[in-house]
Amino acid sequence: MRVFAKVGLIILLGLYLIILSKLILFKYLTIPDIINHFTFSYEGAIWNQHNFIPFKTIAYYLFLADINANIRIENLVGNIIGFAPFGFMVPLLSKRFLNLKNVIMATACLSLLFELTQLIFKFGSFDVDDLILNTLGGMLGYLPIKLIWIFIVQRQKYSSKDA
Repeated sequence: MRVFAKVGLIILLGLYLIILSKLILFKYLTIPDIINHFTFSYEGAIWNQHNFIPFKTIAYYLFLADINANIRIENLVGNIIGFAPFGFMVPLLSKRFLNLKNVIMATACLSLLFELTQLIFKFGSFDVDDLILNTLGGMLGYLPIKLIWIFIVQRQKYSSKDA
C-alpha cells in the first residue's frame, strides 16, 4: 500500500506541476501565441517589464497601487498559495525534505526555473518578488507536514516509554 501511495503522490505532483506551469507560464497565451514565443518574435505589452529589485512589486501592491483589491490579492497571495502544495508534497516523497532548509532550496529552485523561463522565452515577466513569495508559499506548505512529523515523533517517544 505504501508504494501505491508514493506512486499516487508522484502522479499528483506531476499534475500539480503541469497546472502550475499553465498558470505561471501560459496564463495569457493561446496555442498560436505559445508557438510564436518559441520563434522569439512576439513582443506584447505584458512582456519585458522585469523586476530585479527585491520587494519592489510587493511594496507596490501593498502600499502604492491604485488598483482593484482582487488584483492585489491575486498577485500577492496567489504566488504564496500556488507554491504551498509543493512544500507540502516534497517532504511526503522524500525524507530528505523533512528539513525546512531543503524545502526552501527546492521551492526557490523551482520558482527560479519558472522565472528564468519567463525571462528567456518571454512568457511573462521575471520578478524577483515572485521568487520571494513562491518560496514563502513552499515554506508555509511545509509547516503542516513538520507539525505532523513532530506529533508522530512525540507520540512514538511516549508510547515507547509506556511499553
